[in-house]
Amino acid sequence: MATDKRTSKSPKKGLDTFSQKRGRGRPRTVHFKKISLLAEHNRRILDQVWGSLWPLLSMSKSEEEVTKAFEQGARPCASHFVPDAALTLEVLREKTFPTRQKSRINFLADSLAGRGVVSPRRSRDICSAERARAKSEHHILRREYYVECSCGYEGPAKDNACRKCGATNPPTLFG
Repeated sequence: MATDKRTSKSPKKGLDTFSQKRGRGRPRTVHFKKISLLAEHNRRILDQVWGSLWPLLSMSKSEEEVTKAFEQGARPCASHFVPDAALTLEVLREKTFPTRQKSRINFLADSLAGRGVVSPRRSRDICSAERARAKSEHHILRREYYVECSCGYEGPAKDNACRKCGATNPPTLFG
């Protein structure tokens, strides 16, 4: 008796297996979300201590002076920024460093978020891309439910109210 050539003896790949091959391109070494969250954290800290930190930071010329500026100007959070003193000095010397206070805070926070794993410029690019991605996510604009109203209307509600008489839901129903 001849065997059926169409059926395979053992499946080559199961339906629920995870592909062991990695995707195309260079493997990513940094997590964009982590850099974005660290930049937001840096922004909050710098916003609180900027008044006492900036006069000391603007006069610093070396890594030791940057470290002293953070220790004196940002006393409770100095340990967060001190390891990146060389990176901070590099960011402060950039030609594109802003002149307004809020812009300086954002620029420094985004630049230091890469922690030297990526360049300050790439860190700023990652942060701006993550902010743009978060802005463009879809949101629910209007919810509609099926209602049976005391006025006799039965059908979909418009903006949580009866389409016929405008009666709204009791507050306990939706919290």
